Amino acid sequence: MFDKLKELTKDTAIYGISTMIGRFLNFILVPLYTNIFPPAEYGIIQLIYAYMAILNIVFIYGLDSAYLKFASFKDIGDEKDNFSTPYISVFATSLLFSFLIIINSHSIGDTLSIPSQYYYLIIISATILFLDANVVIPFLKLRLARRAKIFSLYRVINIVTNIILNVYFILILHWGIEAILISNLIASAVSLLLISATIIKNLKLKFHTVLFKRMLKFGLPFLPAGFAVMLVQVIDVPILEKLTDLQTVGIYKANYKLGIFMMLFVSMFQFAWQPFFLQNAKEQNAKEMFSKILTYFTLVGSIILVVLSLFITDIAQIKIAGISLIGSQYWAGLQIIPIILLAYLINGMYSIFSAGIYIEEKSIYVPIITGAGALVNVAVNFLLIPVFNITGAAIATLASYFVMAIGYYYVTQKFFNVKYELKRIAHIFVAITFVAIFYYYLHSTGSFLFSYKILLLILFSLYIYFVAVNREEIKLIRKKFGESPRKKN
Repeated sequence: MFDKLKELTKDTAIYGISTMIGRFLNFILVPLYTNIFPPAEYGIIQLIYAYMAILNIVFIYGLDSAYLKFASFKDIGDEKDNFSTPYISVFATSLLFSFLIIINSHSIGDTLSIPSQYYYLIIISATILFLDANVVIPFLKLRLARRAKIFSLYRVINIVTNIILNVYFILILHWGIEAILISNLIASAVSLLLISATIIKNLKLKFHTVLFKRMLKFGLPFLPAGFAVMLVQVIDVPILEKLTDLQTVGIYKANYKLGIFMMLFVSMFQFAWQPFFLQNAKEQNAKEMFSKILTYFTLVGSIILVVLSLFITDIAQIKIAGISLIGSQYWAGLQIIPIILLAYLINGMYSIFSAGIYIEEKSIYVPIITGAGALVNVAVNFLLIPVFNITGAAIATLASYFVMAIGYYYVTQKFFNVKYELKRIAHIFVAITFVAIFYYYLHSTGSFLFSYKILLLILFSLYIYFVAVNREEIKLIRKKFGESPRKKN
């Protein structure tokens, strides 16, 4: 079992390279954009990207999840059937969708209140959507084949290409906001070119109708689920703006983005987790493995949560060449960061619970659970923002992820019962709660000295070590991870 966990950890680390670079792309390019383009122009790009994020879900309509499921088990058709059928479907529909967007670009521009001189950006966006849709299945093929290094290399090339082109077009050629989308377009084309060898190798011009029907039945419920998840991610901003003002929204989003440090950890894990649990679902000790993974994930995530929560204020206020991680005018919102970090940790836990839904093909529950999360998000935002301001919006995000995690847990336990180590996990959350109580109390009194933070971290670490950690397991893990291939042979 620990050999399998070692594989998962290695893949997580490799996927983390491309994931970390991708997430930090925002930190690299946002200062460039906001120091050159006026807010109105930058707002056009943000509006277009918001709709692109929603349309990305439509262009795939759940076939990514279906491919992971059916290509892992191969119950219907061979390996090429399981690749070709969803790929051909996505290619055909994405071509149609992009064509419809292009021929209706003027009416779409009017509907979105985009100035007429920027209608051509909609055409570029439609092309990006087509290119991005057609690399989804091939990249999933790399993940299933556990070719994590190639996957990460292609992702890094895409990101570096995008950054270099942005800098070249904006700073050297002095292009306008079209530079952002054109850079994205070229980077997406490069990704398709890089992955084309995988497409050619696995594609056969035959459409497996029976397999497609099964894939569609499994995958389509993920479409409304995707919309619900998107709602959870973005609905807080318009509600916050409606109930407060744009300045408050700015402070909220600037601090929300510092949750990226936990998001990186969770994203790295998720990239490796899906192929891992699908490929190991039929192992005799699969459920025991999944139980241990939840415990270790929660343990590592809690350490990241507490360390960042205690010291993020100090990190954010460090100035290098007069520039801090976020500007001093945003520091008033630093208190929401622990809540956002915890929300991302819970998000990772519900990803672990989702294994049973994939394995047992119970995707019909996905839109119900995510829809409940979205409704809770909206309700809690309206209830708490008038009382707690941006902290209320952060709590709404946490509440929605918590509801989804509980939903996934109960559905999974009904159809794929796993005996999770709930007692150990409860001890971890007791320690987190202890830190949270003192964190917010000391913040409210204005006497949160650095020495107090060190003391809280020590107390947290001691509690975790003596109560939540199984030292025999740690010894075994160290032994396994310390083995070289030669020694094992």
